[in-house]
Parts: sequence; structure tokens; C-alpha cells
Amino acid sequence: MFAYGFLSVILALYLAQVGLSEAQIGLLLTLTLLGDALISLWITTRADRMGRRRMLILGAALMVLAGIVFAFSRSFIPLLIAATIGVISPSGLEVGPFLSIEQAGLSQIVKAEGRTHTFAWYNLTGSFATALGALFGGGLAQILQGRGLTALGSYRVIVIGYAVMGLVLGLFFAFLSPSVEVPPPGSSSASISTAKKRLGLHRSWGVVIKLSALFSLDAFAGGLVLQSILAYWFHVRFKAPPALLGGIFFGANILAGLSALSAAKIASKIGLIRTMVFTHIPSNIFLILVPLMPNLPLAIAVLLLRFSISQMDVPTRQSYTMAVVDPDERSSAAGITGMSRTTGASLSPVLAGAFLGQRALSSFPFFLSGGLKLVYDLLLYRSFRNLKPPQEIQERLGESENGLG
Repeated sequence: MFAYGFLSVILALYLAQVGLSEAQIGLLLTLTLLGDALISLWITTRADRMGRRRMLILGAALMVLAGIVFAFSRSFIPLLIAATIGVISPSGLEVGPFLSIEQAGLSQIVKAEGRTHTFAWYNLTGSFATALGALFGGGLAQILQGRGLTALGSYRVIVIGYAVMGLVLGLFFAFLSPSVEVPPPGSSSASISTAKKRLGLHRSWGVVIKLSALFSLDAFAGGLVLQSILAYWFHVRFKAPPALLGGIFFGANILAGLSALSAAKIASKIGLIRTMVFTHIPSNIFLILVPLMPNLPLAIAVLLLRFSISQMDVPTRQSYTMAVVDPDERSSAAGITGMSRTTGASLSPVLAGAFLGQRALSSFPFFLSGGLKLVYDLLLYRSFRNLKPPQEIQERLGESENGLG
């Protein structure tokens, strides 16, 4: 996550320095996310069978590949190929196979009642790392340019650093505990394993597909305002320098991480689905208000307000997905829902790039994104408010029994 934040602040600026137009940048970001989705789907639906640790190492290798090609090529076609088959995060958020497999591994080793809390800390750690990466990436670019390096040269140093971080990540994964792997199937689960027919899912196919469709809509809306796009918009609209951009997204990701941590406490009171929806709606309203601000300080303030509640749906969404599927479906369920999110997000940067290329429409991605996210919230609540995770059902039964007693 540090690597993702490190790169995302300067990615669009780097591509512009290489010579790509706004439309080409949008297309490249779209194919980056689309390629990540397809690669992730292939890896995550095989992770439970071929080994979660092995698939995580493969994902890290694809980070290295993408970073190397991006650093040493200025031609659109090689960049396009690397964006499609490599692992790069234009948003600063999780892409690739890591999140899905790590969710499954964490669910394997924590109790059901502690899952949401664990995911909250997991996301807090990731948000802090992303924030530090954004701060370091923007600050390093500013320092290098201040010492005489060209803008292109300073951005290239950061891209090379991203490739090096992918290599370090692969080494970390090599020492991951075997306890995150799926245990050998016993007699009771053997029949379930043989019943798998579609992408590693059996009983939960319908639920996962419905969730995936809704998550894809939310991600499509989010793809209109990726962190790289937000950084570019602030740079063009208010002439914000790279160091300030790094500071903005450092603060934004810190607030996002803290909001994820508070989600566990709220979910224990009102449930996972209600927490996802009721915290997401005001966040989207703040997003719509950002381009309406008349100056940079107010725009930053509203953006930070948005991030202060924007990630409460993340650990609750992850925990809900893991709760409503069987244990041997978790990597696949997380991979399919994650792929749907990445696919949805991959379709919108090209649209955002077209808007950014027209001065009169440069703020439209904020309005479209916020509006679509509100539609997602309403559809999610309508579709899943009555499908409770087993843990919430048990808690409700316990409360009823205590009341009768």
C-alpha cells in the first residue's frame, strides 16, 4: 500500500510528461485497472487450490514487471501492454490479487466475531501506509526537482522505486506463515469441494454475483475520481505543486484509515449493511461539493471531510462478503467481488480523461461519481438489508434469549 500511494500521486503527471494526452492517460488508466481485474481473477480463483502464498508472490512479480516497463519506456504501446498485464494502482487503493487472498487468509485465522475488527485494523494499516507513500512520493518529486532534476526525471525515480518495492514485497510473501493456506479437506468438506463448478464457488454463487454487480457500480463511480485523477485535477485547477498534493493525500488517507477503524464499533451496533450505507451517503455528498468550492483551502477541507467517513464501508463490506460465503469459497468470493470492483473502476478513467480534457467539463467527474454512488447505496440497502451474516443472527438470538430470561 505504501508503494501504491508512492506512485499514484505522480502517475498521471508522469504520463503527461512522457507525452501522453489526457485521453491517452485515461485510456491507459482504464486498461491498467482492467488488466489488474483479469489477472486478479485468474490468480484468486486458483489461490485456494494452488497456494495463497505462491499466488501472492506472483502478484508481486507483476508489480516489478509493470514498474520496470513504465520506467524505461516512453512509447504508448509498451506502456499499454505493461498496464494491462502488470499490477499498478492509479487510485492509490488496493488492486491486484493481494487484498482478496489476504482477506481469505485473515478469515482463516481469526474468529467470526473478531473479523470486522481485524479487517478495520488491516485497512487502517493500509491507509496509513498509502498516506505515507503519497507524502513521500510527492515530497521526493519536489526535492529532486528543486535539486535540478527535470520533472520527468524525478517522476521516473519514483516509478523505479515502485518496481523495487514490488521485489521487496515478494520477499516478504515468501516468508508468510503456512497457516493462511486452506487446510486439507476432511470427509465433511470433500463433497463440497467436488461440488464446485463455477470459479471456485458453489452455494454462494447467487449472492456473490449480486454483490459483485453492485460493487462494480460503486467502483465505476469511484474510478471517475481516482487519486491520480484527483491529484491531476487539483494541479490543473489550483496549480497545486507535487509536495502539496502529497500532503493532501497523506491527510486524506490517514482520515480514511481512521474512519475504517471506527466502522467496526458502528457495525456492532447497527449491523454491517447499515454501516456500509448510512456512512457512505454523506461521504458522497461531500464528494459532489468539492468542485463547487471557490478556492484551494476550501476544496481541500471538503475533500478531507469526505475521506474522514469514506472508508467505513470498506472493512464492513469485506467482512460481510467473508461472512455470507463458505470458508472454502473465500478466496474466490473475494477475488470475484474484487475483480468486479476493479473492472467497474477500469471503465471510468477513460471517461474522466475525456472530461478533464474539456475545461468546461473538468469538474463533471465529481458530480457523476457522487450521484452514481448514491444510487449504489440505495440499491445495496434494498437488496441485502434482510440477508444477515451468521454472526449478527446469533447475536440477535442471544439478545432475544436474554430478554426472555
